Amino acid sequence: MNTSTESDTLTRPDTTDGGDHDKFAHYVRKNEITESAVTGTAVTAICGKKWIPTRLPDEFPVCPDCKRIYDQLKSSK
Repeated sequence: MNTSTESDTLTRPDTTDGGDHDKFAHYVRKNEITESAVTGTAVTAICGKKWIPTRLPDEFPVCPDCKRIYDQLKSSK
């Protein structure tokens, strides 16, 4: 997985399992964000969550799992 500066945040809609992941913004590769915006396909966050983005990520805190994974990958460079 390419985790360089090609990550951005997105959020999940409130229509999945009702878990806490619906309340967070997630890190996703920029190319997936663009493809999803054009085709409406689902994206996959670095924490493994899959969804079709429908909300602005700035309204939510960053997913703790995404942040931990991103920070670990960033520090291992």
